[in-house]
Amino acid sequence: MRILLADDHDMVRETISAYLRSEGGAEVALATDLPGAIEQISGEGPFDLVLLDYNMPGMMGLDGLAKALAANGGKGVAILSGSAPARTAQEALDAGAIGFIPKTMGAQSLLNAVRFMSAGEIYVPVDLMREEAAASTHPLAKKLSPRELEVLNGLSKGLSNKEIARELELQEVTIKLHVRTLCRKLDAKNRTQAALCAKEAGLF
Repeated sequence: MRILLADDHDMVRETISAYLRSEGGAEVALATDLPGAIEQISGEGPFDLVLLDYNMPGMMGLDGLAKALAANGGKGVAILSGSAPARTAQEALDAGAIGFIPKTMGAQSLLNAVRFMSAGEIYVPVDLMREEAAASTHPLAKKLSPRELEVLNGLSKGLSNKEIARELELQEVTIKLHVRTLCRKLDAKNRTQAALCAKEAGLF
């Protein structure tokens, strides 16, 4: 397997690539942003599978996915994410991604998914699709914008405003504004109560 892993988090990039090499026998090329990934594909591709971090520099949401798909000559491109809500997984598949991998996935499961996608099969974790079904039908989700759902997902994981801002590539002050709006829309007194509302509703 020839894999290109593009992620701006050093620890994530090094941990995943080391495991794919040692346990999966994969040949892994690395990039830290979308321009770097496109350059690698142009110079060394197409790869059997390209893994793109959803929130790394240059991605601009799923715009980066389209660019990588065009560059990789019809071979698979998948999205990696630590914070995007389930609906983003469906949007990625609709846009042509061959899979969606949460960064919380176990190492062996991730390797199995990579092998599956390298063989041309679409992969999305079953529990993520269950989340998507719950989110799409719950009236609470309909009140919120996609960005507000991403911030609410971060709150549900217990992340600070600074951590959510880093994941979503936004300013911390913007996250504070989103949190304030979320509390108002959910009739919550604070961020903890907003996260609790989301969990009780089964959104995350």
